[in-house]
Amino acid sequence: MMIFLFLSLTVIAAASSNAKPELAEVLKHFRTEGPKGWSFIQSTTAEGRTMVEHYDSARPEFNRWTLVSEDGRLPNEEAQRRYRDKFSRYSSSGTAPQLSDQIDQTSLVVEAETAERITYQGRLKPTEKEDRTASFLRALIVWHKATGTIESLVIENMAPFAPSFGVKIEQMKTTMTYSLPAPEQPSLLQSVVTRLRGTAFWIKSIDADMTVAYSAYAPAAASRATRSDTTR
Repeated sequence: MMIFLFLSLTVIAAASSNAKPELAEVLKHFRTEGPKGWSFIQSTTAEGRTMVEHYDSARPEFNRWTLVSEDGRLPNEEAQRRYRDKFSRYSSSGTAPQLSDQIDQTSLVVEAETAERITYQGRLKPTEKEDRTASFLRALIVWHKATGTIESLVIENMAPFAPSFGVKIEQMKTTMTYSLPAPEQPSLLQSVVTRLRGTAFWIKSIDADMTVAYSAYAPAAASRATRSDTTR
């Protein structure tokens, strides 16, 4: 029994230590939203509605987003104005936290491995002192060996939890997928799928699903050139 326990602990320790060297460097520079300098089309589906937006990375910060359509209809001038006003109220001082700061890298272990990929599992760190959510969440990272890039990232709860009084979360899951790098472009965000199942005050459902797809990527220089051509 003691020999079996010793061997088990040795395997777990080895898996944890093997996770760190190749993944730590990737996490250090990884941006969940993808690298800067790329324009794209963002299509969102949620609660039976759809929205298509264009992000132009070559434009000034508060003028990068354009509403393309809502529920399949082209927006009128009033809809465009409300859309632009929404971004004018946002502050530019904040930055998204790095994934390397959110994951407890000492908890990373190899969950599965094939010839092409390694799946790592790790716990999330609390973002603030009274964070009642992080301890119930885990991250699953699929690392592509040949390119040294993250192919997918899943954040999900390991058990039901109550983030606040009267709220019970049965399932919380966000799945982000990324393309593999190619000669003409780096690894880019392809989709974000979120699923929430729970109740508020024991009777009200807070179930929600959302899918965000990204397409038509173009480098900022190409976006700038295209815009110049259309204004001539």
